[in-house]
Amino acid sequence: MARSSSQQRQTTHNQDGHEPQHQDQGNGGNGGNGGHDDHSGHDPAIFQRRFFICLVLTLPILYFSVQLQQWFGYKAIQFPGSSWINPILGIFIYFYGGWVFLKGAWHELQSQIGMMTLVALAITVAFVYSIAVSLGLSGRPFYWELATLVDVMLLGHWIEMASVQGASKALEELTELVPSNAHRLRNGRVEDVPVSDIEAEDLILIRPGEQIPNDGVVIEGDSQVDESFLTGESRPVPKQEEDEVVAGSVNGEGSIQVEVTRTGEETTINQMVRLVEEAQSSRSGYQVLADKAAFWLTLVAITAGTLTFVVWLPLRDLLFAINRSVTVLVITCPHALGLAIPLVIVSATAIAAKNGILVRNRDSLERAKDIKIMAFDKTGTLTEGHFGVQRIYAEGLEETEALAIAAALETSSEHPLAKAVVEAAQNQNLNSPQMSDFQTVTGRGVQGKVNGKTYRIGRSEWAKEENIEIPQSLQEGLDKADERGESAIVLMEPERAVAVIAMADQVRDRAREAVNQLQAAGRQVVMITGDAEAVAKSVAADLGIDRYYARVMPEDKVNTIKTLKQEGPTAFVGDGINDAAALLEANMGIAIGAGTNVAIESADLVLIEDDPLDAVIALKLAQKTYGKMIENLFWATGYNVIGIPLAAGVAAAWGILVSPAVGALLMSLSTVIVAINAMLLRRAKLA
Repeated sequence: MARSSSQQRQTTHNQDGHEPQHQDQGNGGNGGNGGHDDHSGHDPAIFQRRFFICLVLTLPILYFSVQLQQWFGYKAIQFPGSSWINPILGIFIYFYGGWVFLKGAWHELQSQIGMMTLVALAITVAFVYSIAVSLGLSGRPFYWELATLVDVMLLGHWIEMASVQGASKALEELTELVPSNAHRLRNGRVEDVPVSDIEAEDLILIRPGEQIPNDGVVIEGDSQVDESFLTGESRPVPKQEEDEVVAGSVNGEGSIQVEVTRTGEETTINQMVRLVEEAQSSRSGYQVLADKAAFWLTLVAITAGTLTFVVWLPLRDLLFAINRSVTVLVITCPHALGLAIPLVIVSATAIAAKNGILVRNRDSLERAKDIKIMAFDKTGTLTEGHFGVQRIYAEGLEETEALAIAAALETSSEHPLAKAVVEAAQNQNLNSPQMSDFQTVTGRGVQGKVNGKTYRIGRSEWAKEENIEIPQSLQEGLDKADERGESAIVLMEPERAVAVIAMADQVRDRAREAVNQLQAAGRQVVMITGDAEAVAKSVAADLGIDRYYARVMPEDKVNTIKTLKQEGPTAFVGDGINDAAALLEANMGIAIGAGTNVAIESADLVLIEDDPLDAVIALKLAQKTYGKMIENLFWATGYNVIGIPLAAGVAAAWGILVSPAVGALLMSLSTVIVAINAMLLRRAKLA
């Protein structure tokens, strides 16, 4: 179940060597059917091993090379058969070290040529010519160039694959968070069983310090749980009865009993992994552009290599012409270009997931730069989605005393306004006095005795019906609450009202900061709500939002988004429940407050926590990701402007020649630069 699926996912990764998204782009344009990623069954360790074996075999080739003997002025030892050392080692290096490139080229030729074709063509030309010389053709063999070329290409692929694997380490770490065993409670006994045996509605025991194996609900006990892998928040989250816990989080000091609600692929952690993998395997507009550029660069390389050979053959000898042609083929390999976008995406999605932001559609990382309008749903997004005490107006007693009496009366009530009163008293650490003779008056409120005195609390209409006096100061409080769209209740003694408590849907603490940052960045903030005009106006004024739409039904939100899109690219931030259509209509849909239900299919970005500021952070990440994409495209292509002419020998008259090995080194260097630049995204300041 949860553990086995994670293990299966890891096995797939280790066998392929590359990440899923890498298989999507490796050949420079075939869409995933071939390319340099077709080293199926290989991982960095295999490339590392092949590199070192070929490197060791290259040393005797260099020692016995006639050209190197001339350059360094030494004489290699001679013995019967010594002339065949280089051909034999060259054959081994060509087939052992170069096999992945030959195999990749074969796949490319069945679909669309790319980077592997160039490498295979270069080493094959060098190999065939060298073997022909060894068998009697007049000329000088190419073995040391062949060996060093294969070495450098293997080294480049080893570094590349290690970089890709490192970029996705955060994703791999997620799959390792779920323990292999769970403590199942059955018939009053605790039994240790594999996590794969746990089913929904099973009861499990989580001891202090243990990782939670399945999603579930706490039914007994309380503790602090570390959910940093899910939310990015390092502070432990208090958990008590009826609170949700998720697989992979770490229990604190208390023991808790949990009723399992989700297992296997349904758990939050596996949903996160799935969404991240989908984002990393999807194709973006810039990846398509990079693939097309890589394809055309491959054609340019073959054309330039052929032209170089034709031009130099009559001017110099065959060896020189082959040397120049092979160097052009190698230095022009679109390896870095094929990796430019995927490496950035892998880093971005992994960083986002680690911070509680899931990228479902990686196109959104490119669209974010154009967003001009940020539209927010109000309830549950900018506000908490439940009532909170905003103001207390008291007459004849202190506000805290009025709140304590009101809380004592409302403790037994299940009404949302009653819960808000009790919560406010608890937040202020008020001691509720003893209450007796509690009664519910349907449609009016509740009443009871507090400290031996009868009090009522409920609608203001109740006071008027009972001819209870409402002092002028309290009436003004009721009027102000009505203007702001707040819900107000009145605390009454038998003869007169003593307090008015105004309540409203509470604005989230970080919503103001989110609005301020967006406006500072030049984006217009719009609020959309189904609430009345007075409520919308009050919340908008509280947040500093100038533009809002009130009384918008869920089915009308789409039309509102369409209207906003006419003014500029629009992002919509909603809770993902009633806002699915609007999230799809927007240029970028951001589902906020997904919590443990992360599989929201209508959004481009999914935010785990109920924090509107995360939407701002997600935009910042998207913008920085776009910047890294552009930088990598530059690094991946820019060096060819100088590299191709030098490889072709245009500076030969000045004694400047680039050998095939140096060409391969330059090509690999561009790949390393692209990989490092993508890794630097991890240092981006998002908060």
